[in-house]
Amino acid sequence: MAWELISEHASFGGVQRFHRHASAEIGLPMRFALYLPPQAQAGTPVPLLVYLAGLTCTEETFTMKAGAQRLAAELGLALLMPDTSPRGAGVAGEADRWDFGVGAGFYLDATQAPWATHWRMESYLLRDLLPQVWAQAPVRQDRTGIFGHSMGGHGAMTLALRHPGVFKSLSALAPICAPMLCPWGVKAFSGYLGEDRSRWAAHDASALMAAQAGAPYPQGILVDQGLADKFLAEQLHPEAFEAACAAVGQPLLLRRHAGYDHGYYFIASVIDDHLRHHARQLVG
Repeated sequence: MAWELISEHASFGGVQRFHRHASAEIGLPMRFALYLPPQAQAGTPVPLLVYLAGLTCTEETFTMKAGAQRLAAELGLALLMPDTSPRGAGVAGEADRWDFGVGAGFYLDATQAPWATHWRMESYLLRDLLPQVWAQAPVRQDRTGIFGHSMGGHGAMTLALRHPGVFKSLSALAPICAPMLCPWGVKAFSGYLGEDRSRWAAHDASALMAAQAGAPYPQGILVDQGLADKFLAEQLHPEAFEAACAAVGQPLLLRRHAGYDHGYYFIASVIDDHLRHHARQLVG
């Protein structure tokens, strides 16, 4: 499908672009950002790193706040930042993205009305956007990694575990690690998947990891969490993911940072470590 170019900006020898396209899976126009480093601009296909943003964010948030382009250019990584949710569906309450289950995409395919028609973020990413980017951009399908923040950290971990072999590297920043145990997750799963909790475990990173027969990422997963994060105790539960990884022998570096909160000052402080984590597994 054709991509509409909204804007483009030279950045560290590469180019930062913002696009809009028609999505067959969502049934609405969707927006995404794509950073191509100088190596890709010169014609060499490069590894692709997908970033999934959190609640209330768009394709612009990480792109403009994290400061990732400088090191991505040095390492030769393309960066793909999709929007977080469908927009303009005409569903009551969809614009209230402060309220999980009422507008926030959560990176899954809803099965319940009124969300099931358009809230298909998992299929959008795996069947729509990524195949288009792999086909139309100078990137390597066989060297694609994924990471994300908060709701997007949940999405990165669950999509990586639900689609073995698609993503070669994985990390997360202040992710929702056990949505079945937290108010955000319970509301989202109830609204999108219904009240049958047996269906929820298929979208819970800790439950998915605990069900693995062995380590799906033997080269390691990186998770960073701020200890001054106001959502840590009630919503994020990194200790549940840590326990699940230990149970199946999955190497995990879970770093806890005193003084850091949930926002982009924290993300910008650790973003270089995440880019290097992925580059070690994707580049070369």
